[in-house]
Amino acid sequence: MSSTETARRVTVSVADGVADVRLNRPDKRNALDPAMFEALVTTGERLKGQVGVRAVVLSGEGPDFCAGLDFASFRAMGDGERLSGLAELPPSDGAAQAAGQRAAHVWAELPVPVIAALRGNALGGGLQIALGADIRIVAPDARLSVFEVAWGLVPDMTGTQLLPELVGRDVAKELTFTARDVSGEEAARIGLATYCADDPLAAALETAGRIARQSPDAVRAAKRLLDLAGRADLATGFAEEQKEIGALIGSPNQVEAVTARFGKRAPRFTDS
Repeated sequence: MSSTETARRVTVSVADGVADVRLNRPDKRNALDPAMFEALVTTGERLKGQVGVRAVVLSGEGPDFCAGLDFASFRAMGDGERLSGLAELPPSDGAAQAAGQRAAHVWAELPVPVIAALRGNALGGGLQIALGADIRIVAPDARLSVFEVAWGLVPDMTGTQLLPELVGRDVAKELTFTARDVSGEEAARIGLATYCADDPLAAALETAGRIARQSPDAVRAAKRLLDLAGRADLATGFAEEQKEIGALIGSPNQVEAVTARFGKRAPRFTDS
């Protein structure tokens, strides 16, 4: 896969602490191919260590978020091939190993909040990528679907493990077994999305901007703690709370938060 082709699949711009990340294959409804898998993973990995990024907005160019695997991938499956395996990625030492899993899970691994803005189609693998975000804002008429069973497959991009956390095990099974469409309004109602907005990208950017104005140390610590909930025992969770609060109290950004609030001015936080 050429580096130029990979770079074109995802665009990134950063302003005021917010990284605006967009899937960039609108003529194919931002469908997933090896180059898209590569671009998603490499973009996410790069953002993990980018100083000054305090929040990320993930969306798609054109009318859709991501319609899932492209047709070439399904045709290849008829011959027993798996095109995602052609994605050229360095070895991973994380929980996600397959290219598709990494393309979705890398957003959950970012130390800063990730907000997905969904409009149009978010199907199959496209929906699973959105599951890697911390917050999902959807257009009321968006079309979401756990669509894999319609192709004789199962969700294999982290969806089987993350979906039950959001909607409950029984609803996750119903959505997966039927492959039915879910509107943005229903998605918000059942917990698949956080809330609806007529312009999800504008709402996501506004929310990301508000996050970026908070102490980056506190936001990152809060994400770490909230991601532990339900995945670690209470004793571990409580101990981690005390560890994080101990590190925050008296730190430069925490002192600045208090000073700015008492001084009734905007805080000036620093990024480490």
